[in-house]
Amino acid sequence: MDILYRLGRGTAADVVEQLPDPPTYTTVRGLLRILEEKGHLRHEQDGVRYVYIPALHRDAAGASVLKHVVRTFYDGSPSQAMAALLGGSSGKVSAAELARLSEILDRARGDKR
Repeated sequence: MDILYRLGRGTAADVVEQLPDPPTYTTVRGLLRILEEKGHLRHEQDGVRYVYIPALHRDAAGASVLKHVVRTFYDGSPSQAMAALLGGSSGKVSAAELARLSEILDRARGDKR
């Protein structure tokens, strides 16, 4: 998916070309088909080739995946997920990132600061 988001669109051959240690072409085609069946991709026909295009904007797809991760691994708790993220950063959260997190928390509380 990352490759198709970067390229905007591409064939299975394009994806294979971009992978550092690619599986077989057939495997990539199969994975693209599965991603399409799940609604993550769509395709357009270009002669005999399928050109794959992300079906969702990257931000929307990321939000959907993140919600699933929070539900699955953190019992639906955003605070547990955030604690795991911040704990894994070895304390290297920049002042700008902390300010941004503070703004997000203020909005979630309904603060008008």
